Amino acid sequence: MERSQPQRIVGESSVLSDVLDQVSLLAPINRPVLITGERGTGKELIAERLHYLSGRWDQPFLKINCGAINENLLDADLFGYEPGAFTGANRTHQGRFERADGGTLFLDELANMSSALQEKLLRIIEYGEFERLGGQQTRYVDVRIVAATNENLPGLAAQGDFRKDLLDRLAFDVLTLPPLRARGSDIERLAEHFAIGMSIELGRESFPGFGDNALRQLYAHPFHGNIRELKNVIERSLYRWQEADQPVDALILDPFASPWLETEKPGKLPQTDLSTGFGELVARYEQALLEQALDSNDRHQGKAADALGLSYHQFRSQLKKHGIIGQPKGL
Repeated sequence: MERSQPQRIVGESSVLSDVLDQVSLLAPINRPVLITGERGTGKELIAERLHYLSGRWDQPFLKINCGAINENLLDADLFGYEPGAFTGANRTHQGRFERADGGTLFLDELANMSSALQEKLLRIIEYGEFERLGGQQTRYVDVRIVAATNENLPGLAAQGDFRKDLLDRLAFDVLTLPPLRARGSDIERLAEHFAIGMSIELGRESFPGFGDNALRQLYAHPFHGNIRELKNVIERSLYRWQEADQPVDALILDPFASPWLETEKPGKLPQTDLSTGFGELVARYEQALLEQALDSNDRHQGKAADALGLSYHQFRSQLKKHGIIGQPKGL
């Protein structure tokens, strides 16, 4: 029997607490659940929590990535098959729905599921019945479905790329996970959690903490890959940091960065209307840099200053110079 051990969810930010409160309310209710959020936000961890807080906690928790398998293999994996169903099918195979009977099945990247499989999924949700590939006997299962996606399913449904009736059934309730950038107070706590785990893996006696420079990098970086990216950054930085008894003071944010990679030659600029004038062109470029730094750091001026390598007062002076202070976001 396939079993998964629940993993710890790290963080105490208010936005995370709101999600966990919703999970606690939803877990005992035997209905499908849809989890949405950016990649790397921890959708699988939330699915596990829903399972282990439910009355199905001692039954199987199975999971499958619907985007990693082609349609025919996904059909066979989910619903099983009988001997002779296709070339190479020489025995009976129980699919994940059968093996998850009584428990929970987590369907990740649901938006990648074909229309034909969506129809089969709808039938299981509505009636709990299906047939194996190549089989004639209708089978019944009791499986709670938790699905996840980083796609806009209502938008796909409106375009005809996802079944509206299936979306209605899946969305008994929707858990939308916050991106890491909205969980500011959790970033350092998560980083320490991953650093301690990596220190143990490396056989080090302890984790000495992060230095000021590493913390500045930590809070200035946008982490578009969310928790998954943060974990990679911390573990990569730990193994490269050879002074095991000293605080880690440099994060390796980009593993592709190298002095040997070809870059654009200094002074080579994109095509520009030079008649605008040198001063105006420089001013426009400076303003674009300031706006980009602000947008990448949720308009937090201190973090944006760090990202550009400026002091807070230098950054404020530039904002005043270009008339950016006092503008609402988006202007």
